[in-house]
Amino acid sequence: MEQRTEEWYSAKIGKVGASRLDAVCAKGQGVTRKNYMMELLIARLTGEYPESYISPEMQRGIDLETEASYAYENLTGNVVMQTGFILHPFIKDSGASPDGLIGIDGGLEIKCPNTATHLKYLMTDKIDTKYIYQMQWGMACTERQWWDFVSYDNRLPDKLKIYVQRFERDEDIIKFLTEEVEEFIKELNELQLKLEAL
Repeated sequence: MEQRTEEWYSAKIGKVGASRLDAVCAKGQGVTRKNYMMELLIARLTGEYPESYISPEMQRGIDLETEASYAYENLTGNVVMQTGFILHPFIKDSGASPDGLIGIDGGLEIKCPNTATHLKYLMTDKIDTKYIYQMQWGMACTERQWWDFVSYDNRLPDKLKIYVQRFERDEDIIKFLTEEVEEFIKELNELQLKLEAL
């Protein structure tokens, strides 16, 4: 299925997505975790995917994703295969929507951030933990071995437009995320059962 279509949104209703693993793991910031749980609970009870605010910067990222994918292909020689929502192999209420799959072992996560953030990646090679979680969960869901993180900003000179960093599958992180997701979904299921019993 194509991403951001009605079918794609429908497949994701009430399921933990890779891009929100930071919220699932945010036990120290209980509000973030509770808000995400409530968002999924409402989606399950209404059968509707929640509408979320898209800032101009976020919309720019969506609009540039295809251009960034082509830039990545030109730089690396890798062919990017588009995909939709992929369910986790054994956690039925979770999945991932990779920005692309590469060969039989790879995947792709594309970000088109503001210029300051893009330059930070270029200068430090440091990627936010939430994106590392997102990519590792993508690997868990697709059973792949590596993921390329891409940051793209077409406002910069050609040699600075694209940043690529490869992340290998990390079983320790995946084990941690699996436990967190299973606990989160258990709590979500219990909340749903309580409400449905009223």
